[in-house]
Amino acid sequence: MQSENLRDLNAFVAVADEGNFTRAAARLGLSQSALSQTVRNLEERIGIRLLNRTTRNVAPTEAGERLLAAVRPALEQIDRGFVGLGSLLDHPSGTLRLSADEYAVQNLLWPALERFLPAYPEINVELVTDYGRTDIVRDRFDAGVRRGKLVSKDMIALRISPDLPMAVVAAPACLAARKPPRRPQDLADHDCINLRLPTHGEVFAWTFSKGGKDLRVTTTGRLIFTSIMQVRAACLAGFGLAYLPRGYVADHIAQGALIEVLADWRKTFEGYHLYYPNRRQQSPALTALIGALRHRE
Repeated sequence: MQSENLRDLNAFVAVADEGNFTRAAARLGLSQSALSQTVRNLEERIGIRLLNRTTRNVAPTEAGERLLAAVRPALEQIDRGFVGLGSLLDHPSGTLRLSADEYAVQNLLWPALERFLPAYPEINVELVTDYGRTDIVRDRFDAGVRRGKLVSKDMIALRISPDLPMAVVAAPACLAARKPPRRPQDLADHDCINLRLPTHGEVFAWTFSKGGKDLRVTTTGRLIFTSIMQVRAACLAGFGLAYLPRGYVADHIAQGALIEVLADWRKTFEGYHLYYPNRRQQSPALTALIGALRHRE
């Protein structure tokens, strides 16, 4: 329905209900002359008189009565729809679809969602693990989580983590069998547990940094996984060295279950951001999640 038709029909119904242009104008917040012109425009557009006017009263014609019977229920339903939308502001609901890589899901989003979901029982969440530069508009996601440099410039981005240092770690038994590497190039003499990125299909390169310069090293080994959880488990079991976010193995390092090597070559990536389209009106559910991430403990 064109917006002018909806506006004019609403004006016509108000006049018919009130039986008076003055009262109807006050109800709609319009001047009497503007309301009268609006109704005349509607009558001229459809080619039939809808209201009989006298100096004292206004009453629908037969055509007006028929139109009232047809449009009043529809307008009432539209009003109920707007009331329902308004309630979302007080009680956010619906489904949030979020795209994030595995580390972000496990260590950033899920800890926040554990606190968020009980507070918003009418919000459902779908978390999709994805390592690519997902087009969240095309793929109908409400938001995504990626490291800062992977976020498109046309998105609104909210930083939700500090920078991300990486670590090369191994179980003590693994390092006892061979001399620990002192340079990234020494990794050629070790079994390395690799991660194949599920979205791209390529093996994740181990990147190091020293003196302001980055060095990418291709590593080999008997094991390749598509999950950092599996990489960590195999590393703890002594099957080789692993390249993982340091925060993901910090407890194991502190407990002595893993030993970090090449710490002076440690690469630190930019932190994670929640990003979403530049929309003037975002969903109340996404607004609630953004607020929770801004004020996370």
